[in-house]
Formats: sequence, structure tokens, C-alpha cells
Amino acid sequence: MSSTNESALVRPLPRPSAERALVCVGYSGGGTAPFRRWARVLPENTELVLICHPGRESRFAEPFATTWEELCAPIVRALHEQVDRPFVLFGHSMGAAVAFDVAVRMERAGLRGPSAVVASASEAPTDWAVKLHRPPALSQTDAELLEWMSTVGQLSPELLAEPELVQIALELLRADLTVSADYRYEPGTTVRAPLQVLYGSQDGADAAAQAKRWSVLGAGPVTVTELAGGHFYTPEVWDRLPERFVSLG
Repeated sequence: MSSTNESALVRPLPRPSAERALVCVGYSGGGTAPFRRWARVLPENTELVLICHPGRESRFAEPFATTWEELCAPIVRALHEQVDRPFVLFGHSMGAAVAFDVAVRMERAGLRGPSAVVASASEAPTDWAVKLHRPPALSQTDAELLEWMSTVGQLSPELLAEPELVQIALELLRADLTVSADYRYEPGTTVRAPLQVLYGSQDGADAAAQAKRWSVLGAGPVTVTELAGGHFYTPEVWDRLPERFVSLG
């Protein structure tokens, strides 16, 4: 078991006797902090497990992943080696595509994959080529990327006032956009685990249509859920988002 795999998983509130786990994959440019509060929202029988990508937080000294394979393959290994109970796999924005691909990889390899996948605020993997031309995009300037992050609520006014933190945020975002651009959906690929798709009612004019296009990606049941707010929903919804997961009911 490698030290890299160990540091990839973060347990804010360890519950070694929990019957199941909620594993969360973050969005481009993000870390584990936005999900940590959910540890107190989950029932006692569920442990929160967060994926920490290289180049941030406890893995700050590691180089960023530069390809989709470099990002996803270690996540598959870490989940296989270290999550010894049924788990729901959640991904937000770019993390939704990562969660989908990780689940597919585990199922194809004959490993115990997630009991359910929750994809949040993301274009369907079948539309990934279209996504590359929408904000946030590698072709955008730093100012445009900062504008996008502040508009959707990814950067707070307090952070924007700190030049060094702003630079780090930009580096993280560009690193993840580089990896995202390397993803290729293989036509016909589906996930067998039940799939729930979440989208914000104000996350763009075509948010509902984008969410529905996930329907062809589930070989099993697919549920589409509309929530209040934009890309990160409303603060009230985000703070208790796991309560909206059908698989945790």
C-alpha cells in the first residue's frame, strides 16, 4: 500500500465501525475543505471520506496530475485498498466525471465499486468536448478565470483580497483544467451502479437539459434531481447536500 494512496483519502471524522462511506471527489481548482462540514450531517452509520488530489493540502509537495489516467488510476487503487465497506461515490462539477470514470474502471476490473454514484452540477461525460469550450476554460485569461470563480461562488471576497492565495487558486484551476482536457468518453460506456444526477435550477439556461443527458450513462436506475441555486446551489442546500442523496436515505 503506497503512501500516495494513503494521503489521497481524508477522513474528517473517522468512524471505523460505520456500515458505509460517502466518498467525495471535488471540483476543478478545489480541495476537500468545502465537503468537510458534511461529516456532522451524515448519520452515525456513514463515514465521510474525501479524495485529496496531488498538489494541494496534505499532498502539496506532490506534482499535479497532468493526464486523466494519472488522476483516476490512483483513486481506484486507494478506494480498492482502503475503503472496506460499501460506499457511495459523489462528484461535483469536474468531480462528477471523475466519479463516473472511477466507478466504470472499478466495475470493469471486477473490483467492488460504489453502491451508487451521485453526479452533481456537471455536463454529461458524453458532452465533455463541448464543456472544454465553456467557462472555465484553459484558453481564458487569469482575470476571466477569477471572474468565473468569484461569480459561481468558488472564491470568497476574503480570498480574492490575498494575492498569494489567488495565485494558488489559479494554479490549481489550470492544473485541473489541463487534466480535464485529457478526458475522452468511450461511446457506449455506462455505469451499473444506480446513478443520481443533481443540478442547480439557476446554473445556466440549459442546466436541466445537461442533467437529463446523463440518463444514457446508467445501465441501472437513473434519478435526476433539481435543487435550488446555481453551480454550488444555495448555501443552505450545500451545507446539507448529502441529505438529498437517494442512496443515503
